[in-house]
Amino acid sequence: MSFDNQVAIVTGAGGGLGSCHALELARRGARVVVNDLGSAVDGTGQSTSAAQSVVDEITAAGGTAVANCDSVATPAGGAAIVQTALDAFGRVDILINNAGILRDAAFKNMTPEQVDAVLAVHLQGAFNVTRAVWPVMREANYGRIVQTASGSGLFGNFGQANYGAAKMGLIGMMHVLAIEGARNNIAINAIAPIARTRMTETIMGEAGKALDPELVTPVVVYLSHPSCDRTAHIYSVGGGKVSRVFIGQTKGIENPELTAESVAAAIDEIDDTATFTIRGGLAGA
Repeated sequence: MSFDNQVAIVTGAGGGLGSCHALELARRGARVVVNDLGSAVDGTGQSTSAAQSVVDEITAAGGTAVANCDSVATPAGGAAIVQTALDAFGRVDILINNAGILRDAAFKNMTPEQVDAVLAVHLQGAFNVTRAVWPVMREANYGRIVQTASGSGLFGNFGQANYGAAKMGLIGMMHVLAIEGARNNIAINAIAPIARTRMTETIMGEAGKALDPELVTPVVVYLSHPSCDRTAHIYSVGGGKVSRVFIGQTKGIENPELTAESVAAAIDEIDDTATFTIRGGLAGA
């Protein structure tokens, strides 16, 4: 799968998963905007070295890339990231929303500041960059977008109410944009990666040794390619395993005289997942 003449933006690409995605897309011919604020895991601080080091690695291997150090967390930053791509390469075909931070705490100890900071980078950050690139992709009648979700949002994880909420917000955003982007050949999908990165290495222990971030990138590459005909799909990926995660709706019950008591009596039937559908929007609900 080649990406000759295509341009990709990868946010949070100064290390970990983002750098792997940027390096592989560049190796396959894409021109890449490597965005990274250069902050610590909790989002504090700023440095240009992280993004530039990945750009240097790409160019040393014969690829083409430019660095960008704007923050995804503001509308101006999102616009500047996209403008960097347009100024350097004149187009944007691919957006990988990967930037993220952690502010973990048990919910009883979680502060509004910890919630706001995580939502600003993960959810608002993806919104800011996608909003800036959306008219570019609509004009070109083409686009591929990949959201970086998480099992913490899909399934839950202790101490990550803020992170999980932000990550599931990305899934809601994906479902809507898949519908709105279909007429302009814009596909948007999501991954829920399991990988050893700067954000996870302290909590993974020995298990992290088998979870190289490079084993997540092949799914991102496929979802970024013109041949990908999927949209609004979620893929769990890590350690070489890939599976689809989906939101299904059980057959349930119908009762025009529904009461709390009848719900209680039928709750096992309502919950029964033996028969389910995967919806493609609210139409027909």
